[in-house]
Amino acid sequence: MPQPSVKSMTSAVALGMEPIQVAAATPRMAGAVAGDSASRAALDRLNAAVAELRAMAIQPILQQAVAALQADDFRTGGDLAIKALEMDERNGFAWYLMAIARERAGDFGLSVKCYESALALLPDHAEVANDLGRLAYRMGMVDTAEKLFAHYLVARPGSPEASNNLACALRDQGRFADAIEVLRPAIEAHPDQALLWNTLGTVIGEQGDPALSATFFDESLRIDPAMSKARYNRGNARLALGDPEGALADVQQAMAGAMNEEERLMMLLARSTINLALGRLKEGWDDYEARLQPGFADVTRFYINRPQWTPDCDVAGKTLLIFGEQGLGDEVLFANALPDLAEAIGPAGKLCLAVEQRLIPLFQRSFPMAEVGAHASFAVDGKVLRGAPFHEDASDVDFWAPIGSLLRRFRGSAEAFPARERYLTADPERIAFWRDQLSALPGPKIGLLWKSMIRNGARHRYFSPFEQWAPVLTTPGATFVNLQYGDCDAELELAARQFGVEIWQPPGIDLKNDLDDVAALCCAMDLVIGFANATINLAGACGAPVWMLTVAHAWTMLGSDAYPWYPQVRCFASTRYQDWSPIMAEVAGALRDRFDLGDDG
Repeated sequence: MPQPSVKSMTSAVALGMEPIQVAAATPRMAGAVAGDSASRAALDRLNAAVAELRAMAIQPILQQAVAALQADDFRTGGDLAIKALEMDERNGFAWYLMAIARERAGDFGLSVKCYESALALLPDHAEVANDLGRLAYRMGMVDTAEKLFAHYLVARPGSPEASNNLACALRDQGRFADAIEVLRPAIEAHPDQALLWNTLGTVIGEQGDPALSATFFDESLRIDPAMSKARYNRGNARLALGDPEGALADVQQAMAGAMNEEERLMMLLARSTINLALGRLKEGWDDYEARLQPGFADVTRFYINRPQWTPDCDVAGKTLLIFGEQGLGDEVLFANALPDLAEAIGPAGKLCLAVEQRLIPLFQRSFPMAEVGAHASFAVDGKVLRGAPFHEDASDVDFWAPIGSLLRRFRGSAEAFPARERYLTADPERIAFWRDQLSALPGPKIGLLWKSMIRNGARHRYFSPFEQWAPVLTTPGATFVNLQYGDCDAELELAARQFGVEIWQPPGIDLKNDLDDVAALCCAMDLVIGFANATINLAGACGAPVWMLTVAHAWTMLGSDAYPWYPQVRCFASTRYQDWSPIMAEVAGALRDRFDLGDDG
């Protein structure tokens, strides 16, 4: 077939083999862009435009292609589009039809190129820009999608769909005020559009106000009680507000009205985390497998041609390749089940672990019986593939599994979590080194962690503003040690200026990348205090004394008041959204009691 004649906008991430980081599979707000290039209305508009080409010999073929697409026969539609392009490769409608056919076939890379060719040849056909924007948005190219949606809004001023789509792109870039400015006139002009109220709710929710966002979801449902997205979103807001049973009811009802498989799987994942938060582990872990289904938007496909392990597989004497998945903290958390798996495999079998590169030394020490190497992820045509290059010849592998799937077999109840001191082993020599370094500092040595580098609205409720740490930081007689990775100069300066506290910086360590040394440093502490980020998980898994600040009904607490993953961890759970003042006061009092720290130090 002819190749697109215009320059592609796509990056190597979309069309090539570029290593990427894979995000955690977590429920997200359903405030997606509107419109579908293959909808009945869209194809009717396209057919009407094609009908205007009566004088062109290519017109009957184009109409046949449209008819095939209207019948959901995207293969035939694509073949006819190719035939039309062979007749006239400068026909924009042929490129447009080809783009739709390839998008429906899942070939996003080629689809983008075809949309671009169509847009270059049909600059006045605004629907092309909107459809290309939708696909760019779906592929994570949000800044590009924004430009295309803005173009569509100029061509269709006042269009609810155009306003909604641009607002979604702005929201996903954290430009909440801009998104609201787009939505406000659209809602004033179209107050009966449930879609707009729902999207406004997602913007407010991303800003960290679940109570107000729930109000907008309520309005969306008042207008359209069948709008599953709004009901699902209200469920997420209810969970943030401490009502997991109400959240579950909303998500359950929303699933019945899911518009497509992608929506259904997103809602299934939300139901998973709600059930886990309620302590219903079997139901939760079963639903958690939704993250692996091809229809899930953020699915990671594992590059290995071997049977996938399931909980009923007999693994004794077998070779298993386990892939770390999602974020770094998730890999560490889910490794809780690896000792059980190693025992089930036995000495006659073999365990292979594909983990994040920075975790290799720690996992090699912790699981000396295993072959440990780095996994690698790539995006090809908008699809994420994860492989294990260190074990490229997988012919000896009997089964493979993503590490999170092990929990269905080994952690089916709260009682299945062992009271194990640790399951990861920090370097004893480095622990001794850091203890020697810390010994010169006065009082108990308290490591601090206060933020995650993953910054989106869904995580707002899990972290406090740094200013709210004041009661802890001003506890007399303690030395506070910085364990926070990333740029934290502003917080360190604020602590010194506002609280008169110098947070000690451990010398010669990269807190983001030297994870084996970070684990040792945590184990050398008298106590580590922080929110549930990657480092706090490392500390807990290595048996360090940890106080974790979290929210009530966090799914990782699995319906308990403790933290089953790490039995030595003490949890301080907030029931008040984004108001951490009571918790910080409680932590400060507990510090004084534990280390007998009086007002005078």
